[in-house]
Amino acid sequence: MAWTCSGKTNVELVLNMARAGLLSNTRVLEAMKATDRAKYMRPASARYAYDDSPQSIGHGATISAPHMHAHTLEALEPFLQPGARALDVGSGSGVVCACMARLIGGADTGTGAVVGIEHVPELVEWSRENVVKDGLDASRVTFICGDGRKGYPSSGPYDAIHVGAAAPSLCDDLVDQLKAPGRMFIPVGTDTQEVVQVDKDAEGNVTKKTLFGVMYVPLTELDKQLNSGRYS
Repeated sequence: MAWTCSGKTNVELVLNMARAGLLSNTRVLEAMKATDRAKYMRPASARYAYDDSPQSIGHGATISAPHMHAHTLEALEPFLQPGARALDVGSGSGVVCACMARLIGGADTGTGAVVGIEHVPELVEWSRENVVKDGLDASRVTFICGDGRKGYPSSGPYDAIHVGAAAPSLCDDLVDQLKAPGRMFIPVGTDTQEVVQVDKDAEGNVTKKTLFGVMYVPLTELDKQLNSGRYS
């Protein structure tokens, strides 16, 4: 059903996903409506900005299909409350970071923060430009160039962690950086992949729940990523 949700504008795309039952949370709907996907696309793919499909952003990376962003944000929304701290691993174009920033609020909330970590330097600089172009203050999101598999502990622990590429197995470093309570949304697997929701309760106990199957680019070393042709 997802491929029928494409629209002529960002708002139409988001509303079509809601009508199709792919998006129901009001806060997420408003954050996605406010985050114009066209601002996070390469010029060569601009005409596909409001298609519900993944698109290449170069360097072996993609911007995921909008319905995947909807699934991600709805799963994490209980932990993306005003003042929360969030980490986006493999932040790519910056679009998920922007949605997270709109959900948790700005610097005036006091403790809220969004960190995007990406190992392609060119994408880090580009994503910084994208969020500003989309109307967000640059202070709302911090973009870091680094190995996302190790997370970014200096800004943790995090209420919510999104991983935008498929790890071959669950990343213990990321689980360790989850707040108690906290939640992570991570695709896991190689040839066969599935999204796993990882929850840490207030006592620090960790549980895992498989949500659905996916096909993402791999969470791997930079040189291997540059040769990857798999789309999420």
